[in-house]
Amino acid sequence: MPLESELLAVFDLTVDKPIVLDNTPSGRRLNVNVTGGTFEGPDFRGEVLQGGGDWLVLRADGSLRLDVRATLRTHDGALVYMTYFGVRHGPEDVMRRLNAGETVDPSEYYFRIAPFFETGAPEYAWLNGLVCVGKGDRKPTGPTYEVYRIL
Repeated sequence: MPLESELLAVFDLTVDKPIVLDNTPSGRRLNVNVTGGTFEGPDFRGEVLQGGGDWLVLRADGSLRLDVRATLRTHDGALVYMTYFGVRHGPEDVMRRLNAGETVDPSEYYFRIAPFFETGAPEYAWLNGLVCVGKGDRKPTGPTYEVYRIL
């Protein structure tokens, strides 16, 4: 059966520079503070609050594993917890440019996430039951994601 999806929202996150922990048993760890951002979609929009985090692991194969937590505030004041795991990888020269802060076309590398949402706000309870996927674009100020709900 083919999967169907529809756009949930576009997320633009801003982040601090990473704190780097080299040579851990798991790989090179990068801990990054989420400093804010915005999101907008057909059914909800708002801001990404400061205080989230992105715990990255640069693995021996050159891929980056993401583990992110963030709090969203909708335009009407509801709070939503967002968490996602993901992976980013590509050709060595492309990843070197990306990691140096250059703007790189997202078609040159693979950047995918699987976000989940949690809220107690009745008007957004529909988010609690979604399975979503997203594709990313790493900009110098932080990532942008197009997130789709799987129908």
